[in-house]
Amino acid sequence: MNTYPNVDETKELIKQLVSIPSPSGYTEKVIQYVENIFNDLGVESKRNNKGGLIATLPGKNQEQHRILTAHVDTLGAMVKEIKSNGRLRLDLIGGFRYNSIEGEYCTIHTSSGKKFTGTILMHQTSVHVYKDAGKAERNQENMEVRIDAKVKNEEDVRALGIEVGDFVSFDPRVELTDNGFIKSRHLDDKASVAILIQLIKRLKEENITLPYTTHFLISNNEEIGYGGNSNIPEETVEYLAVDMGAIGDGQATDEYTVSICAKDSSGPYHYGLRNHLIHLAKENGIEYKVDIYPYYGSDASAAIRAGHDIVHGLIGPGIDASHAFERTHEDSLKHTENLLYHYVQSNMVLE
Repeated sequence: MNTYPNVDETKELIKQLVSIPSPSGYTEKVIQYVENIFNDLGVESKRNNKGGLIATLPGKNQEQHRILTAHVDTLGAMVKEIKSNGRLRLDLIGGFRYNSIEGEYCTIHTSSGKKFTGTILMHQTSVHVYKDAGKAERNQENMEVRIDAKVKNEEDVRALGIEVGDFVSFDPRVELTDNGFIKSRHLDDKASVAILIQLIKRLKEENITLPYTTHFLISNNEEIGYGGNSNIPEETVEYLAVDMGAIGDGQATDEYTVSICAKDSSGPYHYGLRNHLIHLAKENGIEYKVDIYPYYGSDASAAIRAGHDIVHGLIGPGIDASHAFERTHEDSLKHTENLLYHYVQSNMVLE
């Protein structure tokens, strides 16, 4: 019998997902990739008007539904200005700082489908020219994209087909280490997307009929605040967001357990659902941490703000250096997958 979860398979799937550029607003290719997987698994899915993907597994109870969500959109940028020196000024997509992308390779995606590589640099980078290069502020004014093409001015850049509004994606630099780590940009939240795909795959392989009809929403606008706040079936009672656990000073979350969120910037998550998840973890030998994220919001909190009358929760793998050079460990992936496996087969907290 195959062991579950197969973390090597999960890590390889994460590698494939993070390698598909998908900043918020530019997610068609990665949604299509996930949709093809669902089709191969024989899972019914449909697109919403915002471009997200909803897969459904029918359950014994079709009057009360669950929904689980993970987001496939990532941080990124747009071309804000074509500068007179042939460089590009950026406008950021998502909540992060310019210093976290300094020196990063990137790709400019033109509206005609052409791609150009480049590097994100300070204008005042060369220490042989700029005396105070290290002291200049990392901001929109000082940082620019050096395009890998012979361009000396704005006209040269426009001749390539690059225009204001073109999307810019960041090189994920994904790497799987021999001792179980996976480091890459965009583990937030493609690690969770891979986990949900693996969960669905197992449920199909084991021919499990869930106690409740369960939807899996692959949202595509979470990083800008509204990815999972619509297209929620009216029968939905429980809504569980699967997103990264943030690591840092004062946090309980680590890279080796599943993180169960008690509260974030939106306020407390449903107390009964949180305790239910903790009970399932204890009962099944799943290692977990309960944590609070002060500068965080999820698809579940977006749904609450949109006015949905639901029980909401948030769990996910622990991700170090969120919105920068992220890293997690296969142990965290394993515990997250296992908790979700037991959760979707459990009774609802309001019963």
